[in-house]
Amino acid sequence: MQLTGKVALITGTGSGIGQAAALQLARAGAKVAAIDRNAEEAQETIDKIRHEGGEAMLAIADISQVDQMQQAVQQVGEWCGHIDVVFANAGINGVWAPIEDLVPEEWDKTIDTNLRGTFLTVKYAIPYLKQYGGSVIITSSVNGTRIFSNTGATAYSCSKAAQVAFAKMIALELAKYRIRVNVICPGAIDTEIGESTKQRNLENAKEPVEFPEGRIPLTDGKPGTAEQVADLVLFLASDAASHITGTEIWIDGGESLLQG
Repeated sequence: MQLTGKVALITGTGSGIGQAAALQLARAGAKVAAIDRNAEEAQETIDKIRHEGGEAMLAIADISQVDQMQQAVQQVGEWCGHIDVVFANAGINGVWAPIEDLVPEEWDKTIDTNLRGTFLTVKYAIPYLKQYGGSVIITSSVNGTRIFSNTGATAYSCSKAAQVAFAKMIALELAKYRIRVNVICPGAIDTEIGESTKQRNLENAKEPVEFPEGRIPLTDGKPGTAEQVADLVLFLASDAASHITGTEIWIDGGESLLQG
């Protein structure tokens, strides 16, 4: 699967799935435009791409901020003139707490980053995508789509469920411009996002749930890798997925089939 001559805008490229996808798409021939709020980590990804002979640029922005995203996407457009792939990947786990303990500001931050950030990323890229058509890929989660037993992850799960509805709405709206919109729903993936999760007062709120040994059936309990998710992103970005739109794809080794 080749993306030679394509321009891929990717958010959240500093580590994990975003970094793996940036490297994978660059190796397939795409020019990578990274949008990230962490300049140091994202620059390391850019340097890796360039070291391998690829082309890449970095724009610094908080995906939840209108002015910053307008400017960042404009920078991408000025760099290459068009955008063919948008991977709206950046997001946070936020605070996981019982609904009574969850502060409205904590709810807002998760929704603003994950849902509003996805909206702004796609919105400002649309004029560039309309030129030649293209692919939009959104990172959702098994949480909010198949799994609802992670007590306290209410804001996160709601943002992830809403991303799927958002994708289906705009998939139909944008189909006439030959723009495809799909969603990936990772399960347990070996990344660093879990380290930023803030959990509070969940001991008495959790419902007792028992899982069989090897909660990820396909891999005997082992989590997936960011590179496996990047392979899926490459597929959806490529012409191999030319007739797929408005679809969510779970990439979790069967984990969510046990926990639904």
